[in-house]
Amino acid sequence: MESGREVVVTGLGVVSPIGIGKVALWESFCTQRSGIRNVGSLLTTPLPLRFGAIIPDFDARQYVQPRKSLKVMSREIQTGFAAAQLAIRDAQLPSGSVDPDRLGVVFGSEMLYCELDDLQPAYTACIHDGRFQYPDWGTKGLGQLYPLWMLKYLPNMVACHIGIANDARGPNNTILQGEVSSLLAMIEGARILQRGHADVMIVGGTGSRINVTALLYRGDSNLSHRRDEPEKASRPFDAGRDGMVNGEGAGALVLETHNHALARGGPILARFLGAGIGFHPRGEDQPLSHQGISRSIQLAMREAKSAPDQVGFVKAHGVSTVVDDILEARAIQECLPEVAVTAPKSFFGNLGAGGGAVEAVGAVMALQHDRIPVTLNYCQPDPACPVQVVHGTDQPNRQRSALLLNQSGTGQTAAILLGPP
Repeated sequence: MESGREVVVTGLGVVSPIGIGKVALWESFCTQRSGIRNVGSLLTTPLPLRFGAIIPDFDARQYVQPRKSLKVMSREIQTGFAAAQLAIRDAQLPSGSVDPDRLGVVFGSEMLYCELDDLQPAYTACIHDGRFQYPDWGTKGLGQLYPLWMLKYLPNMVACHIGIANDARGPNNTILQGEVSSLLAMIEGARILQRGHADVMIVGGTGSRINVTALLYRGDSNLSHRRDEPEKASRPFDAGRDGMVNGEGAGALVLETHNHALARGGPILARFLGAGIGFHPRGEDQPLSHQGISRSIQLAMREAKSAPDQVGFVKAHGVSTVVDDILEARAIQECLPEVAVTAPKSFFGNLGAGGGAVEAVGAVMALQHDRIPVTLNYCQPDPACPVQVVHGTDQPNRQRSALLLNQSGTGQTAAILLGPP
């Protein structure tokens, strides 16, 4: 890659269960403060789940301008927008400082499930004699919905709002691939810069699995059912893990070409060294395999021209389900057997499409501080997961690089290798 098209990270923004802003996020990692707790809105439902990771004290009015835009923003759009604005501020990019035609957005998103409060009036209008009357939906139900209801829940609206607010007229796209969405957005943003189609890209992802409607749709078969101590429920790679924990969150990064960042005197926080994308089908008639994960790791290492002993740590997907952790551990053991592993989902669970971006912000902060954060709740090693999990206390990152991993439940995999500035 010619030096002029080298991609660097210049800004970080995050809205997460363990902090809003990169400093708060890092402090939570350092103090080992979990964001998983009992959730009041779940305690009043008949759902079997009572805990998760929600974002405390988030006020979208602090970040969204003009305020009227909030009327067409679901919570996931609000958190994604806020994370992007924080990243732009962190990158020291004042309004108008970038040619609008050379500024773009790629964001990871997912199916945005409607809040029950938005649906309740329409649903209630169709209830007669205690039963929902489907024929009444068109004549009585639809009229109860907010006229711009659909705009609140379109997954691509996160990138649209970010682009509009920042006059970003360059490439604008949305990627929906489950938990891999954020890393794929980062990779696509980097490729746009490398192709010369932009100078600055705002990338990231937003998601929620704590939404009650989403919980009803997805069910609880893959979730942890530890009821006594919620903060100990997410246990990546631990022998006692029994499922994932749901959460919500968004993260964003500003990517630039190296020359553009140098020319404007922007802060260079990390370098994008390489990336890989893989896939291994998952289904009832498909054997489970770690090969897709291994392939993405190998491709990222190959592009970066990096050897295993040059990788400082692996930021694992670490979703805390029995099968998924085994598959990921096999891939890491196969490709990077001696490399330290940390799993941020032990702090905040599965944030859906937003998880990869929140974790990426944490990884860049780890590079900034030359430390590898711990994995919470790792008490009993699982022989089926033979990886070097950082636990108890953090460790120095002597190689000053990080490999980021994410996988989706349907088999997509992604890996990104980041290096020091």
